[in-house]
Amino acid sequence: MSDPARDPELISVPVEGGELAALHWPADSPGAPIAVLVHGITANAMAWARVAGALAGGFEVVAPDLRGRAASAGLPGPYGLERHAADVTAVLDSLGADDDAGADTAVLVGHSMGAYVATLATAGVARDRVHGLVLVDGGLSYPTPPGADVDAMLAALLGPSLDRLSMTFPDLAAVRAFWSQHPAVGPWVDVPSVAAYLARDVVGEPPALRSACVPEAVRVDGGDVLLNERVLEATTDLPVPATLLWATRGMFDQIPGLYDEVRLAQLGLEPSGITAREVPDTNHYSILWASQGVEAVAAAVREAAARD
Repeated sequence: MSDPARDPELISVPVEGGELAALHWPADSPGAPIAVLVHGITANAMAWARVAGALAGGFEVVAPDLRGRAASAGLPGPYGLERHAADVTAVLDSLGADDDAGADTAVLVGHSMGAYVATLATAGVARDRVHGLVLVDGGLSYPTPPGADVDAMLAALLGPSLDRLSMTFPDLAAVRAFWSQHPAVGPWVDVPSVAAYLARDVVGEPPALRSACVPEAVRVDGGDVLLNERVLEATTDLPVPATLLWATRGMFDQIPGLYDEVRLAQLGLEPSGITAREVPDTNHYSILWASQGVEAVAAAVREAAARD
């Protein structure tokens, strides 16, 4: 598989409690629109490498490692979607995305849990800074029964992605071997930018490499996704139109995925200004890596930036 991703530079952004790490793909000229890309619950900024490569040059692209993940793992709690929304707003501010100052157009893009963070930020603390919102296979509430066991739900939802947090690996080859067994991720592990994404998650020294993800961060954030009513409220109070790009297949490459036509019809998105578009032949992960997924996300970002 070809891999058009550009190499980013590592930057840091001051936030509550320390410095948030982020990857930066610069624009070719001043005054370019801004795209801030927010990753999922156990992911990291390199998940966006292929999308960033498609946008870089025409956009100022920044993808943070969220608090409790990868190079931002050392940032303290409390965790939760509202805290991440505040951190993402700090990223926007660091890029000059403040409408009152007449700064450049900013589009907020979120994948999976990152889509919930982007939605909360757009409806709340970053309301005056965001020109467009793109949600990638996430951001809309899950039906959660009363009294649900959050840990059990997360285990069922995330499977191996969660299991690895308690595992150690002798080397990076073992990390790739672990992911090669994942039905949705496995076909991509030898693509250089995806291999770099998997490696960015890992800390420690052989033979005891482990995930950098802080388990408590994952648990708190997952509970927020499943149980935080503010998430549902945010989708009905967006100041800008939004695009939801949804994958045909789910986290284990299964059909249906997180969304399908029936579920989306039940959610009644039109009054909220959310337009849903299927990205065919992608799963929850490959929607960021497959050519049709990369093209769909990049096109939605450009469309959002160009909107009057």
